[in-house]
Formats: sequence, C-alpha cells, structure tokens
Amino acid sequence: MRVETPETEKLFKAILGLESLEEAKAFFRDLLTQNEIEEFAVRFKAACMLSDGIPYIQIQKETGLSSTTVARISKWLNSGMEGYKLAIKRVHHGDS
Repeated sequence: MRVETPETEKLFKAILGLESLEEAKAFFRDLLTQNEIEEFAVRFKAACMLSDGIPYIQIQKETGLSSTTVARISKWLNSGMEGYKLAIKRVHHGDS
C-alpha cells in the first residue's frame, strides 16, 4: 500500500490531532496490538541507538532485532525521508 492514500492521510491527521501522551497511548493501544506497539518501540530505540553511533552488534543484543532489521532501520535513518531523524531530534530536545 502506498503511504499517500486518503486512508493514510486520515490516519496521520488523527495522530496529529492527539493532544497528550495519554491520548496517544490510548489511541495506539486501540489501533495496534501490544506486540505491535512493542515492535515499533524497539525499532525506534534501534534508530536512536544508531543515531548515537552504537554498533549493530550491540543494538542486536539489546533489542533482539535481527541484523537485517537493524540494517533496514539504518538505511531509512540515513537515506530515508528524514522521519527518524526528525523524531529523534524532537524526542531528545523534549528530554532536555
């Protein structure tokens, strides 16, 4: 499925309309299974670790992700649409 469909646009707008962490937790828990949420969280953790220069092998050990998945995350982090980089920057900025 393409990313730009009326359905995906509506989904992205719904996400942007969420106003708090609690609203986001509730929405994603209704939308996704607990396992899917955890998988997305682990992938984002891997992207953050890659951004911090942590070696693949350490990321694999800490996350349980395969080398193929870590490589795919690295590819999108370094030559994707800048989504990972933007999110990582905003999360780190929000932590300070």
